[in-house]
Amino acid sequence: MNGEDGAKRTVAATVVKVLVHRRSDRGMSLEPFASRCVRAGEVHELVTTDHTDTAPGARIDRVGFLGFAEIDRAGVIDRGDELRVNGRTVGTVLGFDACHFPNHYNVLVRTPRTLTGPDLRLAPEDRVEFTPAPFTDD
Repeated sequence: MNGEDGAKRTVAATVVKVLVHRRSDRGMSLEPFASRCVRAGEVHELVTTDHTDTAPGARIDRVGFLGFAEIDRAGVIDRGDELRVNGRTVGTVLGFDACHFPNHYNVLVRTPRTLTGPDLRLAPEDRVEFTPAPFTDD
């Protein structure tokens, strides 16, 4: 947490479509923002990557596509939030790619290796949560 952050609620979502592919040449570009507000009812794409660079504009090539999830209630997704699927931690939010915005964001999730929907046995109606790192007041 940096000095500007305070406590926040978990952002919950529901899987609406499972994706099954991965790429090593995707060419996504990391947005310069460490957080994005999301509204209830919005649908965003969940993408895994083994990249670690968080510099604005960093190129993200190695990706696995998990699927699309509908946001249950408005909230804020921050870099460093844990992505959980059905209570199981999948990875941490690396950042965002906006190549399809305003239709949706690609929420880039750092994982040790790229994962797809079938790798996680993802199914429509599965619960997704973006859980904040523990709040510290230092």
